[in-house]
Amino acid sequence: MRFIYFIIVLFFISACSPNNVTIDNSLKKYFDEQKSDGCFGLFNNGSGQFTIYNLARYRDSAFLPASTFKIINSLIGLQTGIITNDSMVIKWDGKVRDVAAWNQDLSMYRAFRVSSVPYYQEVARRIGKDTMQHWLDSLAYGTKKITTAIDTFWLDNSLKITPDEQLGVVKRLYFNQLPFFNNNQLIVKQAMLMEDKPTHALHYKTGLATKEDGTPITWVVGWIEENRHPYFFVLNMETKDKTVNLQEARMTVLRNILTQLNFFKGQR
Repeated sequence: MRFIYFIIVLFFISACSPNNVTIDNSLKKYFDEQKSDGCFGLFNNGSGQFTIYNLARYRDSAFLPASTFKIINSLIGLQTGIITNDSMVIKWDGKVRDVAAWNQDLSMYRAFRVSSVPYYQEVARRIGKDTMQHWLDSLAYGTKKITTAIDTFWLDNSLKITPDEQLGVVKRLYFNQLPFFNNNQLIVKQAMLMEDKPTHALHYKTGLATKEDGTPITWVVGWIEENRHPYFFVLNMETKDKTVNLQEARMTVLRNILTQLNFFKGQR
């Protein structure tokens, strides 16, 4: 069951009111500034309140997960022993790629943080299709489909997931509710900690790839924690404008939205 539907039903039963979703169309301006379409969802775990821009896309549209799948790939790798710990190094294969940070031996921790595709392709090959499929089924992760190669299926539109489902994954990860050992979930959460300041802690994973029609699409999924209180978020964007750098645009949009929603002050 999709996360937002589950929460709405839960609140309807317990509080006799399904009014826990606020549609905030004022957030559209941040997507427009980047010449992009997309959606955003934020879940306040304390109040059970959603803030959403573009509900139809958030709830009903599925997209390839791209490098956000490194969250799951890491967990499966750790659980199966394919990845022994976050210091495990996979040797560089010697092929020079466009991202300079990938052209070296990498530990899991470093590979996650520089979003190394080759590292995680090798992890997926070592896991194997049958084992990977088992875990996708166990997690009910998106469409659960591996219809292409084991080392590309999360990048080539074989596997898809909705923004709502993405938010559900990171919420379950935060609370150690995924079917993996707690320590393995902790390792991934530590790798996702990109900003740790007195006012807040920001955990996330990004993703960038292209849809079937060639349109670039990007994600940022994770949570921001202030005063030990988590707020889970998902940002999904795409653009046909070739002048837009989605890697930069996604973080600009995320920060602008979170700032408008009164984060980064340590007052939530």
